[in-house]
Amino acid sequence: MKLVTYSKDKSISCGILVAGGLIDIPSAWQGPNLPHSVKEILQRGPACLAKLAELADSAGDLTPLDSVKLLAPIPRPNKLLALAGNYVEHIKEAGLKLGLSDSPSQTTVPRPFLMPPTVVIGPDEQIPWPAYSKEIDYEIELAVIIGKNAKDVSAADALDYVAGYTIANDVSARSVTFTKNRAKRPWDEFYDWLNGKWADGFLPMGPYLLTADEIGDVQNLGMSLTVNGQVRQKANTSQMIHLVADIVSFLSHIMTLEPGDVITTGTPSGVGLGTGEFLPPGARIECTIEKLGTLRNTLGHRPEEFYEPLGD
Repeated sequence: MKLVTYSKDKSISCGILVAGGLIDIPSAWQGPNLPHSVKEILQRGPACLAKLAELADSAGDLTPLDSVKLLAPIPRPNKLLALAGNYVEHIKEAGLKLGLSDSPSQTTVPRPFLMPPTVVIGPDEQIPWPAYSKEIDYEIELAVIIGKNAKDVSAADALDYVAGYTIANDVSARSVTFTKNRAKRPWDEFYDWLNGKWADGFLPMGPYLLTADEIGDVQNLGMSLTVNGQVRQKANTSQMIHLVADIVSFLSHIMTLEPGDVITTGTPSGVGLGTGEFLPPGARIECTIEKLGTLRNTLGHRPEEFYEPLGD
């Protein structure tokens, strides 16, 4: 089942994407306690999803897809976690070979970091170019959406806590303008990288949440990213160092994962950081993952002036 969040006539609703259009869930729901959002659907659990599956099978009037604007499936996650360095070739292209063994999944653990919910935008939205970076990069990633509370779960059971999956583009500011005139301190490079992940609109997601029962083997999904029609990234989720089940299990031992939380699972090689080809203004980025559709966005205009808090 493909769950979507969308806007129409200045109101936001949730729906089921089917052949021919959308089923608006609040309109089609029969009985009390209708759900108003995808996050609420996940919070209400399997019984709610089962009822929605019945709606999908008995679709009546459909809303034409071209009459609505799709948003990110979870527009404002409570928690948004991302993994750094989860594909070997991406680590190598960034010049960070140190610490890679022949079997990194056996000798390392995931490296998660948090992002604010303001990074999330939906399909076909423009990515704002932040005023603190002159080099903007792209990163296709599989996004995992949690379906029920997960605390200290085993890797063997972890996928039972996943509601579904969507596509994310982990846009990155590869340079920061506030290095100008800055005195050097330990960890500057790390914090510059981390700051480069937090700009508004830097995590487009969508176009829909595909429920886990329809995904098959999540560790065998083809993925590709193009910039203005040119293929920049092409890989498979089988190349992850840490698999989805291991990531969910690891994070659940650090914090309680809740319905609607989003985890992005790292990017493969081919990013601008490795090639030196960063995004030009107006670039059209298309991210495709097998079974999850295509996420399309454009980069906004380059600022005329940049933020330099320690400038002349």
